[in-house]
Amino acid sequence: MITVNKLIPQGRGLAPVLVKRAAMLALDWDTRQKSRFDAEDSQGRTLAVFLPRGSVVRGGDVLVAEDGSLVAVQAAPQAVMVVRPCAEHGQPFDLLRAAYHLGNRHVPVDLRADRLQFEPDPVLAEMLRRMHLTVTEEQAGFEPEGGAYQAGGHGHAHDHGHDHGHAHDHGHAPAPARGKPIAIAVSAAPAPHVHGPGCGHDHGHGHDHDHKH
Repeated sequence: MITVNKLIPQGRGLAPVLVKRAAMLALDWDTRQKSRFDAEDSQGRTLAVFLPRGSVVRGGDVLVAEDGSLVAVQAAPQAVMVVRPCAEHGQPFDLLRAAYHLGNRHVPVDLRADRLQFEPDPVLAEMLRRMHLTVTEEQAGFEPEGGAYQAGGHGHAHDHGHDHGHAHDHGHAPAPARGKPIAIAVSAAPAPHVHGPGCGHDHGHGHDHDHKH
């Protein structure tokens, strides 16, 4: 058994050729959010992983074994609920609403540009379908969003290199004086989309449709 106690997020600083030659290790989310676990890599080696408590391993991270060898981590496909806008009448805003309601229930959500993913939950799936979203169960890698104040956030750490310690004038409006009200413009919520007969959703939620024959 080989001990692993170091993690390099997204393999930063490593030559791509070294990562390409590294042994592979596919792990589901349940395992990757643990700081201590045993696993077997693609070379058949048994690994005893001991990381600092609170560590989360993301797909694309690289583990370093005690013998100096590298192990590239992949997010193993697992059962997830995939949420997409209605193909015929959906809007991008629908996913924002879905993400809000899932977050309000403290559900770990994997945010993608065109879909949301969360661990299987039939009750939540039915809730989203009633919001006119398409929900399917699929096999996919699961990378739920991390807390905004967690180191690395979603695990996709972006080095923006902003230097906020200089005195350049960026044209920002001056801060209002203390005690004075601040006017905030709020855009109107978009009108709900209307579903036609070809939508494919089960409209079993009490709409009163006035059909004229």
